[in-house]
Amino acid sequence: MPTVEQFEDLDVWKRSRALANVIYDFTEAGPFNHDFVLRDQIRRAVVSVMSNIAEGFESKTQGMFIEYLALDRKYISQEQFNRTQSEAEVCSRQIASLSHYLESKPNARRVREEGITYNVEH
Repeated sequence: MPTVEQFEDLDVWKRSRALANVIYDFTEAGPFNHDFVLRDQIRRAVVSVMSNIAEGFESKTQGMFIEYLALDRKYISQEQFNRTQSEAEVCSRQIASLSHYLESKPNARRVREEGITYNVEH
């Protein structure tokens, strides 16, 4: 099995993304479209599948998964998605660096950000 470097490469995540789009398709019309509570609950559940898979792989924000779905549903442009994805990746690396720093200083009372070097190279 090849090495997976990002959650987007996982087949299970790709399949859960496709499933989310199927769910959104059939909840847009007919009886589902009029049952707001059930429709929204099912949609949240399917997005949660994507989120849980990715969270198990690495720490990223749920907003990133919503952006993938928003792109698939054509709510945002490819340019907006790319810009958001880039920012999310930088934030993810910053969070990971901060987490690593905090783990290395378990008894520190305060965090001094100037002591943290963020590795955010693309």
